[in-house]
Amino acid sequence: MNVRISLVSLSILLLLLSVGCGTSQTNRERTETLDRFEAIVRWNQFDAMPDFIHPDYLDENPIRAVEIERLHQFRVSQYRVKQVLSIADEEGMDRLVELRLYNLHSARERSVEYIESWRWDETRERWMLHSGLPDLTDGR
Repeated sequence: MNVRISLVSLSILLLLLSVGCGTSQTNRERTETLDRFEAIVRWNQFDAMPDFIHPDYLDENPIRAVEIERLHQFRVSQYRVKQVLSIADEEGMDRLVELRLYNLHSARERSVEYIESWRWDETRERWMLHSGLPDLTDGR
């Protein structure tokens, strides 16, 4: 009887650990993706930003070359996550981000807030952005 209870307990423990490992893996991948995206933004590698955006989003909202060129007029002086707006499940999250940008032509800094919507893509097995580039026309 005790052996049977021990086997059942061991089975339940292994099941819980395997579920926890999957969640841990997803969390680690999310953190790595968000860190990489933040790094490319901070280092003004604007041409790489669309690589993080989901292809379905890009099909519906294509990014024009002029939008990337507009970003090249700036240097990022700050990238700050102000608030995590939602984590409904392990499949996605939204973040309110503030960018402080230094305009190379006018020598002025401006601040832009925008929402990053990140979702886990099962087929690509990676976190992808389901929102576009920051709107630089809406800032202070």
